[in-house]
Amino acid sequence: MTTVRLPLFPLNSVLFPGLVLPLNVFEERYRAMMRELLKTPDDEPRRFAVVAIRDGHEVAPSAPGMPDPTALPRRGPAAGFGPEPIKSFHSTACVADAATIRERTDGTFEVLATGTTRVRLLSVDARGPFLTAELEELPEDQGDEAGALAEGVLRAFRQYQKRLAGARERSLSTGADLPDEPSVVSYLVAAAMMLDTPTKQRLLQAPDTASRLRDELKLLRAETSIIRSLPSLPAADLTRTPTSLN
Repeated sequence: MTTVRLPLFPLNSVLFPGLVLPLNVFEERYRAMMRELLKTPDDEPRRFAVVAIRDGHEVAPSAPGMPDPTALPRRGPAAGFGPEPIKSFHSTACVADAATIRERTDGTFEVLATGTTRVRLLSVDARGPFLTAELEELPEDQGDEAGALAEGVLRAFRQYQKRLAGARERSLSTGADLPDEPSVVSYLVAAAMMLDTPTKQRLLQAPDTASRLRDELKLLRAETSIIRSLPSLPAADLTRTPTSLN
């Protein structure tokens, strides 16, 4: 079992391997994390783990607490995640490699990272200035019939794109833009579909590529059917993914 300890960045969203993650880092605990990552030599990866929040708050409260309006908000690396932070997170996360960490004049950071590898959370440590986690690397097995499933998913995804973009709009992507490697297809489609966080998390933690693709095929058919029956859906707005605010 290969394990590693990395800084932990909880978000109200799911990161998939191969996908780009822009971050606007302004909270002190995450600023401390970026300052630590900047100590890594330029020729080495600046890695941290991104985990989706199951129960808690991405940004710690900055106003007096509720129901007591005079209570001060909790501060520190685990603020917003309770006394046992690991219970607030999903068990499967994604390692991110920060290609760019740019500090602004006000001390906040602009970060651009890319997901690399799926990992399982084994433990979370809140004793430092930011959360760290012991992580077990998860293999990406292809499973049965992954290649054929990937072809079916790509066909269904193109139909989904056309419906989402609208009959008078251009497709969001052309066939030349789409990959054909099954695991890459599965992650791209999982990230691109308009799904809630629990569903995206389910796709991230699928036992193998084929299982993820089968799930996506069902979701694509269902979502395309829904969009077809809702011609007034503001699809252009749905296709915009906002930058995470940390």
